[in-house]
Amino acid sequence: MDSRALHILAAFGTGGLLSLMVLFNGTLAAYGSLLFASWVPHATGTIAALVFLAILRPKKASGTAPPLWAYLGGLSGALTVMLTSATVNSALALSGTIAIGLAGQVVFSLIVDLRGMFGMPKRMPARTDWIALALIIAGSLILILFGRG
Repeated sequence: MDSRALHILAAFGTGGLLSLMVLFNGTLAAYGSLLFASWVPHATGTIAALVFLAILRPKKASGTAPPLWAYLGGLSGALTVMLTSATVNSALALSGTIAIGLAGQVVFSLIVDLRGMFGMPKRMPARTDWIALALIIAGSLILILFGRG
């Protein structure tokens, strides 16, 4: 299997894991609170990361420090967990939450590419990028508006 196919398969698998995570966190929120639903997976993830670091002992990727804004991933992750935990327990359910979340990810990613934000190279989105976004939004709307029988 070539590396491109492996990367596509890994990204696809990540999407499945993300759906599972949203479901688990939403269940935690239903039995506790949004803050609890965010705290538990982050604490669990911290413990898992420490175990992986101890076992795998990876080499440092580079000798330079990352930019300060890179540390905001934890904050955006906590907010993402709380917001998806709320929406998965709404009329959107799991499929609607994931579909609208995907649309938001693509919109934000296109803006980052267009502006060259966060150290990414500027890239003018192609016509196919906009078509893909339109199809994702259309599919999301169909799923949300017409998917409930």
